[in-house]
This record gives sequence, structure tokens and C-alpha cells, in this order.
Amino acid sequence: MSVLEMKVPSPGESITEVEIATWLVKDGDYVEKDQPIAEVDSDKATLELPAEQSGIITLKAEEGDVVQVGQVVCLIDMDAKKPEGAAPAVEAPKQEEAPKAAEPAKQEAPKPAAPVAAPQTYATGAPSPAAKKILDEKGMDAAQVSGTGRDGRITKTDAELAAVPALGGSPLTATGSRSTTTTKLSVLRRKIAQRLVSVKNETAMLTTFNEVDMSEIFRLRKLYKEEFAQKHGVGLGFMSFFTKAVTRALQMYPDVNASIDGDFKVNYDFCDISIAVSGPKGLMVPVLRNAENMSFSAVEANIKDLATKVRDGKITVDEMTGGTFTITNGGTFGSMMSTPIINPPQSAILGMHNIIQRPVAVDGQVVIRPMMYVAMSYDHRIIDGKESVGFLVAVKEGIDNPVEILMGGDERKGLGL
Repeated sequence: MSVLEMKVPSPGESITEVEIATWLVKDGDYVEKDQPIAEVDSDKATLELPAEQSGIITLKAEEGDVVQVGQVVCLIDMDAKKPEGAAPAVEAPKQEEAPKAAEPAKQEAPKPAAPVAAPQTYATGAPSPAAKKILDEKGMDAAQVSGTGRDGRITKTDAELAAVPALGGSPLTATGSRSTTTTKLSVLRRKIAQRLVSVKNETAMLTTFNEVDMSEIFRLRKLYKEEFAQKHGVGLGFMSFFTKAVTRALQMYPDVNASIDGDFKVNYDFCDISIAVSGPKGLMVPVLRNAENMSFSAVEANIKDLATKVRDGKITVDEMTGGTFTITNGGTFGSMMSTPIINPPQSAILGMHNIIQRPVAVDGQVVIRPMMYVAMSYDHRIIDGKESVGFLVAVKEGIDNPVEILMGGDERKGLGL
């Protein structure tokens, strides 16, 4: 019998283990070569594991198991013939379920002989002085509170957490569902959590804010969106304007486009822009390489392609590795203001927010304009306040006046029309 041992391939240079997120087949199924048989989570992405040969599969790992790169996770019997018509007799074990169902009844029989003493729902212990004071302030009786102290004594914490019963209701009665669900975090989500905490602990992160007037971008999109889409095959979105504004600002303030490596500062002469994209497995940050050389249409096409891969679960580790600066858009979810967290080892991140029609003063007159708050979080160890504020002002200049600042004064030529 020819049996293939399928091992976990290496998803990337720095990845040594993955988690079996989901088996897409069952033990004993017949699989075709290159058929996706599992989804595996690494600390950077979720990847599909395809069958290396056709045959009957035997699973050697459970969902949720963390396995090493190179470890055998399943066997494929390549000599097995593809079943025809009726499903193979895999359901035979069902015959064993009858005695199993009877076992709980045998175990439950002795239960009446168990000790009758059961814990009381409400403690009869007296409250501590501090607890009594709190209960008096709430207008609650000690009999309404369950004590967790010794001999059922009501502690200060018990009193603080005690909820005042609704008028006309009974303190012994709870209405509505009170169920809870516990699920294990994926490797990716656990890694994100670790990185976010490390950023807060290991960087001197500060955030500076400004606001931008989106009027000109609205005008350009309304005027050229159809012609732009017909010529380039992609829509003219906000991200291309912000990407162009950011790459210009990074070239003006090179320390924002830098990172710390031990006792050294590393400056990059290229702008690899990480774009935060929300996917089924969480927030991913695919990278636009050399974005400073991209046209508006190239930025839009690359973002569309990367975002599609993220949402389809087909993004690769290489496409998310690197990046010298990140742009994240919480405005798509309705965020008005936030302090984005730096994406290590980068030193800064720009947060976009929702666009709101607000009254602003223009040339001594109050007018209604589409305004957006922008936030830049930065590592103060490497970026000074002057540079951070100057960078954000440069971004604002590009958004407020895109034709002059980002398109060289020619809007049609700037959009490649």
C-alpha cells in the first residue's frame, strides 16, 4: 500500500508553527490532488493546505492543534479507489452509540444517595462595615446579596458588584439569556494581541491630530469617476489620494519613514505602504511596494487586488511582510476619532476617520464642508513633535489641495486621463 505522509509546509521564513484552524474534509474521505483539505493559521496569515495526491485521507491532528512546520498532519492512501455512488461504510460505529447512550443512566442511578446539603443561593452572613455602608447607599438589604467571604460574609467587593433589583421585580429572578460562549483565540489573533501589547510597552507612542477638507477630492471623484473607471478598470477611491499624500510627506520628513534596530536608526529611501484591510480572520496589512512611484490607477488596482486576496483568504506572507508606514481607515466603520497603534517595526501610522458635513470658516464665511479628522501615532524615540506635526500638515496640504500638490496642477494628467 502506498501511503503519503503530508507534512506542514513552511508558510514563511520566520514561521516555525501553525494551528489547524479548520479541516475541510473528514477522516476517511476521498480527496483529489490539489483539493483544499485544511485551513491553517500562522501568526501572520491564514493559508489553505492542498492535498498533495489523490486518495483516502486519515487525519493525524485535530482542529485547534498547534503543529510544527514539517510535522505529519495527515496520511493519504494513494492506492485507494475513488468510491462510486453510495458513501463508504464509515457509519458503522453508530452501532456502538446505543450502549453509550445507556451509560449515563447507570451513572445517574446512585445520585439520590448523594449528600442532600446544597449551597444556598443567598448567604446568611453579615456584611462587613464597608459593605454595609455601600448597601445602605444603594438601598439594598443584605439578604439580597450573595456573600463570597468566609462563612458567607458579604465583602466590600460583593456590595460594589451587587445590582439594585428593578422596581417590582424579585432579586431572586433573572430574566433573559445568561449563557456564555468560550472559544480559543486563533494563532493569528493571539499574535496580534502580543504585538499590540508589546508596542504599548516598548515604544514611546504619541498621537497628533488634524483635520482635512475633502471637498476637492469629492469634486474630482464626481467629475472623473466614470472616465477613470472606463480607462483604468478600477474606481477612483479615497485611498489613492491619501497614499499619494503620505508618500510625498514621507519624502519631506524621512525620519517618519524609518525604524529603530537596537541602537541604530534605519532610514528607507523607498515608501512601502501597509494598507490595513479587514478580513474574515481579522485585520491584515498587505503592502504596496514602492508606492512613491505608483500612479493613482496603480495604487487603486494594487489595493483592490490585495484586499480581494485578504477577504478570500489567499493573501501570502510575503505580501504582508515589510512596510515602512501604515494607513488604516476606521472611517469605513463609522469611527470619528481614534489613536491608531503603530505596526512594528514601523515608527508611525496614519488613521483616517469618517467624513462628516460640518460648518467651517472659509475666508471669513461659515460654509458646510465634508471634513475628516486624521490622526498620526508615532514613536517619540525616533520622531520628534516638530516632525510629526509637520508630516501631518504635509498630508493635509495634499488632501486639501490635491490638484496643485499631488497632480502638478493638471488634474486630468494627474489621473492618467
